[in-house]
Amino acid sequence: MRIILTGYTGHMGREVRTCAEATDHCEIVAGVDPMIPASEGICKKSFDECTAEADVIIDFSHHSMTGALLDFAEAKKLPVVLATTGQTEEEKARILEASKAIPIFLAANYSLGIATLIDLVKRAAALYPDAEIEIVEQHHDRKLDAPSGTALSLFNAVKEVRPEATANCGRSGQGKRTKDEIGIHAIRMGNIVGVHEVMIGTQNERISLKHEAFSRGVFAEGSLKAAAFLVGKKPGMYDMKDLLNEK
Repeated sequence: MRIILTGYTGHMGREVRTCAEATDHCEIVAGVDPMIPASEGICKKSFDECTAEADVIIDFSHHSMTGALLDFAEAKKLPVVLATTGQTEEEKARILEASKAIPIFLAANYSLGIATLIDLVKRAAALYPDAEIEIVEQHHDRKLDAPSGTALSLFNAVKEVRPEATANCGRSGQGKRTKDEIGIHAIRMGNIVGVHEVMIGTQNERISLKHEAFSRGVFAEGSLKAAAFLVGKKPGMYDMKDLLNEK
């Protein structure tokens, strides 16, 4: 599997490169990263300079690159694994438009453990329709978006079985907790890779469902699995549910 990697020189770019080197039948044939001063080796500063033949693109760059990335992918007819979060509404619309022409894998988190957590949270929320639910996420102090895309995915899992649920991000000020609100809290500290905990409580008991990533390698591994899944697929939107179902 020949891969073009965007965000080639970033933290996750380095993780994907390391993971690919240790994985059979995976090869990074080119990188695109506008953060570098000038193109060097297989890493190019822009898509205009990228001429490598590839089977798939893995994106760990920045959401501001969405337009240029999808223009390039559509022109080359390449599937894309989008592992970048924080897209604007306009960028999300562009992703949906591109999915009519190419296969796109979009997930807020590429850990299979997180995919399992989302499934468990949805089941628990359905079993306890009157329970109060709070979501707490922790990440390193360099993360730009809050709450995390994974925390929002966990909220959306609850909302699937509780359509009336509303998100209260970073609760503050005066006022009682409302019946339908789901509190979402973000912690930014040090070098935390990623911790997500969902607490589901009644007056008599509490369930705590938690996932902790010890290394960014877990996200790199997941992105490579998503890429292998996506190669050969028809145009459309795919996510971790599709990957788990195929397994």
